[in-house]
Amino acid sequence: MAQMTASIRELKSQLSRYLRQVKSGATIVITERGKPVARIVPLEPSLETRLQELIEAGQIAWSGRKLAPRPPVAQTQGERTVADLLLEDRE
Repeated sequence: MAQMTASIRELKSQLSRYLRQVKSGATIVITERGKPVARIVPLEPSLETRLQELIEAGQIAWSGRKLAPRPPVAQTQGERTVADLLLEDRE
């Protein structure tokens, strides 16, 4: 959706109209004396909402169960952990 611009005065007088635009996906840039000072953007849906939408659209299927634990792919010798080795390697 498009990006719109509104002055503070405009926003105050027509807030409901601008919020409807944001709900439909628009971004509103708020200006003060012609200079941008803020932005109103639509909230992204929560992860649960997005997953539910994908399930309803038939794009994914999930039983709701947690995955079974898997054995580690790599093991270290001695007292050091894989995380310690990764940190050392990054230095």
